[in-house]
Amino acid sequence: MNRRDMLKITSASALGVLASGDAVTQIVSASVCQYDMFEVSLKGPSDGNPFIDVQLKATFSLEHRTVIVDGFYNSDGSYKIRFMPDALGEWRYTTASNASTLNRQSGGFLCTAPKTGNHGPVSVRHGHHFGYADGTPYFPFGTTCYAWVHQGKPYEEQTLATLRQGPFNKIRMCVFPKSYEYNHNEPELYLFPRTAQAIPSNPMGTNDYSRFNPAFFAHFEQRLEELRELNIEADLILFHPYDRWGYAAMEPDVDERYLRYIVARFSAYRNVWWSLANEFDLMKAKTTQDFDRLLHLVQQCDPYQHLRSIHYSKVMYDYASPAVTHASLQSYDFASAPAWLKLWNKPIVYDEVMYEGDLPRRWGNLSGEEMTRRFWLGVVAGCYVTHGETYLNVGGSENEDDKIWWSNGGKLSGSSPARIGFLRKLLEETTIIGLEASPEQYYLYAVSLVHDHQGRAGISARDHRGDGPADHAWRRAHRPDLLDRRQQTRPRSGHQAGGRGTQGGSESK
Repeated sequence: MNRRDMLKITSASALGVLASGDAVTQIVSASVCQYDMFEVSLKGPSDGNPFIDVQLKATFSLEHRTVIVDGFYNSDGSYKIRFMPDALGEWRYTTASNASTLNRQSGGFLCTAPKTGNHGPVSVRHGHHFGYADGTPYFPFGTTCYAWVHQGKPYEEQTLATLRQGPFNKIRMCVFPKSYEYNHNEPELYLFPRTAQAIPSNPMGTNDYSRFNPAFFAHFEQRLEELRELNIEADLILFHPYDRWGYAAMEPDVDERYLRYIVARFSAYRNVWWSLANEFDLMKAKTTQDFDRLLHLVQQCDPYQHLRSIHYSKVMYDYASPAVTHASLQSYDFASAPAWLKLWNKPIVYDEVMYEGDLPRRWGNLSGEEMTRRFWLGVVAGCYVTHGETYLNVGGSENEDDKIWWSNGGKLSGSSPARIGFLRKLLEETTIIGLEASPEQYYLYAVSLVHDHQGRAGISARDHRGDGPADHAWRRAHRPDLLDRRQQTRPRSGHQAGGRGTQGGSESK
């Protein structure tokens, strides 16, 4: 369901309106599909600072079950409450607020069966893996596009067109704009109102941290909806260190108000994940204890318990924390995966294994073959891997104005996405759970690309016996005439034999 289709119920349209402050009752006539969004719109006070002064909640109930949801102030006296129903039936709600015009408003809707393609939110399944709410398996094959929502309409629409044709079903993306190599543009919209632009005597400018910018959120939510229509999970990075506006060093009360507002606005989108920070250990204005506290706050505020994690640069976070649903690693140490899986007993996503590209940087010049190999190593170790691409768009020269997929979006030009797509298809056709790291001494790893006599390329995977089942899978899909039918087997999970690396990168991105 897109924004235009969202169901809006206002106090003015409710039936049986009574005096201000009394209950408003509405006959249930609206309907919304399971795992879609039901939105309540109410008119309330606009004087003072409603972002801080007004509190609003709603209790949604279905038979004997209740769910409490935070509302939020949007603009011009408009307040909203968003709810994602997870069960069929007639839901009712009642509001609670310190503003009399918003207090004790009530209504309801009928939750109907989800439409085709709507499988609900993703959560942890079978210990080390993921699945949709309706039981459909989900294997994350993600990409990284940090600041794509801050590039302006033409480039953002090009990014969506690329994703529509690509193999990726998850995207890592920042809420705040990013200031780093190859990403120096000024965003069109700011999350907080800017009361003063940057000048030499005030290099970060000035933000009004007591308010939010509704235009920013309207734009961001449009992109979330478009990703949802593409069945792409939005792994939202809530903090990061690459900043020239002051967002990386906000005061604790601002951090908390920001997170509460983000969760109130975004949590009813079924395709949202929470990544508390990218490279949290590089954010020197915050301690690990600060991130512990903020991660627990997100856990506390989110009524749907979307997936939660945090990403590091050099100092690994404690992924045994109950507030973390899965590990988000900056590493290509696949040999340690079995030990980590046993230690944490939760899924592992290698969210940063360096990037396919041609940058003169250690972290941005993998070949397409090597990026593909790292995906295979992660998957056969019982984990998942995230892609990133850092090709310069203009002639291979190091131009700071170039747009790069890893940060800006746009178009993909690398060779790994198609091969990663093949691996995703292979996994989805082979298992309904996911692979597990094997305790036996069995090695399966991608070693090279194979070109057939027509020039078509594919990944070759071999085991220690010289002819592996993943090699058979490639042949079965692309060259069945070359397949030795006596050795057709299902791919086995295994412990990889190569791919030695470090726990964290030595350069920040």
